[in-house]
Amino acid sequence: MSTSDATPGPEPTEEELREAWEEQLRNITVTDILVQTAVSLVNLAGRRLGLGPDGAEERDLEEVRDGIDAIRALIPVLERSDVGQTLKPLRDALAQLQLEYTKLAPRSAATAAPGAGAPPASPAPPVGPPPASRLWVPGR
Repeated sequence: MSTSDATPGPEPTEEELREAWEEQLRNITVTDILVQTAVSLVNLAGRRLGLGPDGAEERDLEEVRDGIDAIRALIPVLERSDVGQTLKPLRDALAQLQLEYTKLAPRSAATAAPGAGAPPASPAPPVGPPPASRLWVPGR
């Protein structure tokens, strides 16, 4: 039987959709959402550093800085939660993002291109010694 032979089932009713949504809300925690958000920010910041498939075309250091700041804000909240082994790789990824960001970001206004309209991005302070491994990517 090919996929074209399969007929889709009936569309779920509004009530069924509402029940499914309520079930998801019963089972998910704020901590789950915070971890998912932090991992998404790590991945997006990595792409904005130019580490994605499109390389430097996606580079946006302001986005990277915002991502780093957001991850740094989430870590103390996650420390209060029971996230097990999730926090160490997240901290490692944050440290790697910060290291790469500081390599690419302008150091001061003196090193910025003359006539550049926006002030240079200030690098985020490091979270400890840089890890020896490459950028952490979930699932790899």
